[in-house]
Amino acid sequence: MDGINCSIARALGEVGERWSLLIIREAVMGSTRFDQFHERLGIARNILTDRLATLVSHGVLDRIASPVNARIHHYTLTRKGHELLPVLAALMHWGDRWIHAEIGAPVVLVNRKTTKPIAQMALRGESGQPLDSSDIDITAGPGATPRMRQRLKC
Repeated sequence: MDGINCSIARALGEVGERWSLLIIREAVMGSTRFDQFHERLGIARNILTDRLATLVSHGVLDRIASPVNARIHHYTLTRKGHELLPVLAALMHWGDRWIHAEIGAPVVLVNRKTTKPIAQMALRGESGQPLDSSDIDITAGPGATPRMRQRLKC
């Protein structure tokens, strides 16, 4: 997706594969070692190896050798990886509403200080009011190609 001038397509090229997002979820939940990711996800070892390497190469995870045993590595989220939390929360809330509505959410994100569930992710206007797709226009940004500008008639 490197040749596509679209932020969504490019982001999906880095983290859009199912296992990648689940690895990031596990990292948020505290997994740091290969064996933890393998056990908790039930993912094939070769696929996990590939996905971890991809996430490291894209700067989503750091791979750090253990000070005790150089053959053991720990994976930690980078700032780029941490900034995917709102994306995961939005997907989770969407799944809770549209897939798990009858049985309820499998897990709930709560504010650590208050222990209250966090609010569902929403697009908001400059004054904080919720927006839906009928409230939003798409315009060309500074990185838009001439083709995109033509498509959006800018």
